[in-house]
Amino acid sequence: MRHINKILVIVDPTADIHPGVDKAGVLAQKLDARLELFICDTKAARQARMTARFRTGTQPDPARPSAAEPGTLLESLAQPLRERGIAVTTETECVDPLLMGLLDRTRRTTADLVVKDTHHHSLLRRTLLTNTDWQLIRSCPVPLLLTKPEPWRWPPQIVAAIDPGHVNDKPEALDHDILGHAAALAAALQGDLHALHAYLPIAVVAAATAVSPSLAATLSDEDLKVEEDDKRKQIATLVAGYGIDAKRTRLEAGGPVEVLPRAAASLHADIVVLGAISRSGLQRAFIGSTAEDVLDRLPCDALIIKPPNFADLLPF
Repeated sequence: MRHINKILVIVDPTADIHPGVDKAGVLAQKLDARLELFICDTKAARQARMTARFRTGTQPDPARPSAAEPGTLLESLAQPLRERGIAVTTETECVDPLLMGLLDRTRRTTADLVVKDTHHHSLLRRTLLTNTDWQLIRSCPVPLLLTKPEPWRWPPQIVAAIDPGHVNDKPEALDHDILGHAAALAAALQGDLHALHAYLPIAVVAAATAVSPSLAATLSDEDLKVEEDDKRKQIATLVAGYGIDAKRTRLEAGGPVEVLPRAAASLHADIVVLGAISRSGLQRAFIGSTAEDVLDRLPCDALIIKPPNFADLLPF
């Protein structure tokens, strides 16, 4: 895992709570990293502030952070962090569209990690790719921590969602990147590290395809047991060296969209670390679909990891 020296925190100027700032502060303190709190002040955000002031005819209410000017808001968030000894800078830029502003800032600041608050969104918004969260999953060139309002428990539970055998077409190195980031988080936060693999048994795959629909009927319980044992061996080989106790490795039959949120809830996960990949051309519309579907259902934060050459594949 690349050492995290700088964390870029995307602050939503329209929000009244900022759990990502608090969590980034914890990480910065544990990792001895620098923080930048950043607001991309879009035309829509500026118009919203002006409209609110026109309707009320008053100055910004200091009790409502979202009513403050971006610079004032950032400084109010930065000061408590600085008092804890964390190196914090603040920056505001007026850029449209929002996604381009966030990606440009990520590159120019050479951030090693981007942190952003997220919320549940409708299937329609996700499918049409109109939400910045989904677009960042596709386009952010560095690890992306999407946080939810719930605070981390102590010790936090870190779950690495791995795919030995690479049935979901992930590059082999990506699983090790996932494990490396998860292990580093667990070490920094003094948390517990788990490894989880969701897989579809051969019988299920065969029954769902038209290539060999009769294969499912010919598979015995012994065949399925052999497949399960083979998966467990793959997991053991993959996690060797990451300090994961055998009792904290988990194999579950089923698709990742169903299994990962259910397992995360069962493990009381605070952060699930999972991978997303990118391809060029028309397929790019489907980038990270598993990560996105899982994220919308996870009861905890998600750290999205990309392949080492991910930035080289981006068109901008």
